[in-house]
Order: sequence, then structure tokens, then C-alpha cells
Amino acid sequence: MTDKFNIIPLKQLLQIILNQLNNTDFLFGIPKELFFKPNANDKFRSRRFGQLLETPIGVAAGPHSQMAQNIITAWLTGARFIELKTIQTLDELEVSKPCIDMQDEGYNCEWSQELKIAQSFDQYLNAWIIIHILKDKFGWNTDELGVIFNMSVGYDYKGILNENIQWFFNKMADSSVELQEKIESIRDIYPNIDNLSINPQISDNITLSTMHGCPPEEIEQIGNYLITEKKLHTAIKLNPTLLGKEQLQKIIKNSGFETQVPDIAFEHDLKYPDAIRIIKKLLKKADEQKLQFSLKLTNTLESLNHKEIFPEHEKMMYASGRVLHPISVNVAQKLQNDFNGKLDISFSAGIDAFNVADVISCGMYPATVCSDILKPGGYGRLNQYINEIKEQKPEKFTNSTIKKLNKYAIKILLDNRYKKTDFQVPNIKTKRKLNTFDCIQAPCVDT
Repeated sequence: MTDKFNIIPLKQLLQIILNQLNNTDFLFGIPKELFFKPNANDKFRSRRFGQLLETPIGVAAGPHSQMAQNIITAWLTGARFIELKTIQTLDELEVSKPCIDMQDEGYNCEWSQELKIAQSFDQYLNAWIIIHILKDKFGWNTDELGVIFNMSVGYDYKGILNENIQWFFNKMADSSVELQEKIESIRDIYPNIDNLSINPQISDNITLSTMHGCPPEEIEQIGNYLITEKKLHTAIKLNPTLLGKEQLQKIIKNSGFETQVPDIAFEHDLKYPDAIRIIKKLLKKADEQKLQFSLKLTNTLESLNHKEIFPEHEKMMYASGRVLHPISVNVAQKLQNDFNGKLDISFSAGIDAFNVADVISCGMYPATVCSDILKPGGYGRLNQYINEIKEQKPEKFTNSTIKKLNKYAIKILLDNRYKKTDFQVPNIKTKRKLNTFDCIQAPCVDT
């Protein structure tokens, strides 16, 4: 089995999609019953960057948001804030395999896109086009798309100024040439494409992901560049180490997780006073440019590779999921109180169907997910998210949201769902007799 991605051309991908939709009750293994059907009366609708956001949930930048078919499937199941996989100037990296471990709390040692930058753009444009087509095919209101594509770039100022990243910025701002070429290539299988209004600007907003250990001055420099030079609505993704060594280590110890955060993570990551200073400056810059500045909480948590999943040469791995959620909530609580509840925070740390409503009620949205949908069920899990939030009206910057966040930050530390004892380690052993030709029960335990 190859560990390299193979690109499906737009025409072939659209043919596969239309064939499955016309002849089966599934698309990419997702039953139609799990498709999200938008309605103008949905309470959880909101606006962001002047655009309609049909749901307050989405997918975080990750391995599941870099291929067109993955982005389309996420959209079909209710994700409306699509954080596109982070791109960087070095686009021919060798990624260790395996690079993701999601048995319980998540760990990974993967970095940015596993495609070349031109391929990443091509995938994002293909997904953009097909989402417009599917909205038309399903007869859903096409006045506003209702989905936002959020760019993600890293990891340093020098790299962002390189020619290939600048090319990416330009194409995401105006894909007119490529868009027209692609429309012509699929007109014969979807003639109504000519009647669709597809915006050649795929994205006007971005999340900055910096390296662990990136100097505060450089983070500010990049943020300032994205706002003042590129005129992009900008979010800065912050690290969970902002909580401070003592409190963070205490949370992990009390949780029972074996995540081992080395001292170096606290030494080289952004310090809290520097974060406050950067936020204040970039808020001012964004206001001057009439743009939105926000925070993305949080990045993964740098930790020692203490397991036997990843190659030995990977000295560090990055924690996500259940172990990260209480930490990141408390980072949000700390920051939000220091800014009197006026920070625009989107959240992505251990989001699942059982906490997404709480997170959104605290004014933290879009709430985006990665770890949870890398587990069995995949994108189909988002259907339960939608059911959990269907009566919610998202709010930000209110007395109610900051009060809820303060309560949630305390409650989450006592919640057994974020303790290691709440999970049974998978075991491939069974007491049942296994014959020569026999099926083994997924996930390989007796039921």
C-alpha cells in the first residue's frame, strides 16, 4: 500500500460523485441519512467575515482537510468552516509513517501538507467548485454559499515571503484562469455549471501556524504582514503552553494521561506576557484595516515520544484530543478574562459531540475538529454534532458567554471523560475460538 497521495482530476472526481449520488445511497461511504441539509431557519447560523456560515462547526487543519474528496465529505456532513491543511514553502518533505495515533488521546508527528503547493491549491479549487455544484444539484439555496474556506500557512516569515507561498496567496485571492479552465473541462458532465456563480476568490481569511519556538517578534511580524500587506482576516494559532508549566502539568497529572511535556516546550514557546502584547497590537492593526483579528485555540501540545507507535528518530510528538481539551479551555478562560470577554476565539482542542455545545455556548466558535473524526465513523460523526447544537444561537462578546466559559473551565477539570481511566485500552485478544477462516470483530474485542 502506498503512503503517497494520488490526485484525482476534477472531471474524474465529479463523475465518481455524480455516479454514486445517482445510483447509491452513499457518497464516499457516508450514507445520505448523515448528510446535513441546511435550512434558512437553522438557529445556529451566523456570519463571519461578512459571509454566511451555515453551521458553527468545521474541520481543523489536518490530514483530513487537504484532499478535495475529504473537504467535500466534511462539507456534506455539516462542516462549514473548512480550515485547509497548512501549507509551507518546503513542500517536498518526507513524513514519518505512521504519523498519527488515535487510539484514545491523539498524538501525531506530521507537519504541513503532503502535497506540493500547486497541488494543494488545485485540491482546494476542486473542492470549491464541487461544493457549488452539489448545492445546485441538491436544490439548496445558492444565493450564499454558506461555507468558508480558511487558509493556513506556516511556519516562519522568511518562508511566507518565498515565491511559491506568494503564488499560493495570489491564486487563493483570484483563481479566475484556473476556474474557467476547470469549468470548461466538466461542462459536458454538468452543463448547468454555466449558470452557477462561483467566486474566483476562494478565501479572504487565514490562520497563522508558527513553529514551536518561533520568536514572539516574528509572530507579530507575520501577523502584521498578513493584515496590512495581504489584507486578510487573520487568526493566530496559540500554543497550550500559554497556560503555564505548573497548571498544565497539574492538569495532565490529575487526568492520568501519560503525556510527557518536556521543559523545553515551555522554554521555547510563546510566553503569556508576549502573547498579550501581540494580541493587543494585532487587534489595533486589524481595526485600522477594517479586518477581523481572532485567536485559534489551540495548537497541539509538544510532548516526548514515549510510545512505540512512531519511529524512534521522532523524539517529539504532538498531543491532541481528550488530553488537550481541559488545557485549551483554561487557556481560553485566562485570555478571555484578561480581555474582558472581547476576544474573538475559535476553538479546536478535543472537540467532540459531547462538548461541542458547551464550547459554542462559551462564545468559542467556529468549533473545529480533527482527532474525533480520525476515529471510526469519520465524518459521519458530525451528524451527532449537528443534533447537539440544533437549538443553539451562537453568541460572542456577551456577559453570558464569559460566565459560561468561567464555569466550564472549572467543570471540565473534574469531568471523568477527560481522565485516562474512562477509556478501555483496545486489545486484539479474544476468548472466542478463531477458526482458519473466521472474521475478527472490529475493533478486535469481544462485544
